[in-house]
Amino acid sequence: MPRGVDVVDRGWASEQLIAAAQGGDLESLAAVVHGAHPHVRRFADHLCASPQDAEDAAQEALIILYRKIGSLRATAALASWMFRIVRHECLRRARRLVDRHDGTDADPAASAEDEAIRRLEAERVAAAIRALPDIQRRVLVMRDVLGHPGRAVAEALGLSTPAMKSHLHRARAALRAGLSA
Repeated sequence: MPRGVDVVDRGWASEQLIAAAQGGDLESLAAVVHGAHPHVRRFADHLCASPQDAEDAAQEALIILYRKIGSLRATAALASWMFRIVRHECLRRARRLVDRHDGTDADPAASAEDEAIRRLEAERVAAAIRALPDIQRRVLVMRDVLGHPGRAVAEALGLSTPAMKSHLHRARAALRAGLSA
């Protein structure tokens, strides 16, 4: 690693370290990858469906970082670039899982029966959601169905983040209770 280069700056690699890695310095590149791993893994844990998918997505992101750091235009964009890669990997893995479950090689009679059961379940879930108080229903739909970030949901509904979380918790509990009855 070049002398005088800071290893960490605000939790991520410093701009000097990233620039050295982009220039082909292997020690700097190793330091950037090593320093990025905990951040990337933590983000993947929040996005991916399983711990295995999270680890795989994090590893894939780090491999891409290792191979393509030279194509990174702005050294300050490392974190957002890595998070986009992780998000893409988690979504790709989720789509693959959904595609596996939607296979067309299933028995047509079983598929028709399964489809009818799915529709009945969807109707039960929709009825349980409609039964929620207005604010809980809005929070649940925006957060869990539409996938909006918590802070954005809170702002859109004019709530504090803790209040939004409280409504979401109550909505989820009421939905579980309504579906288990």
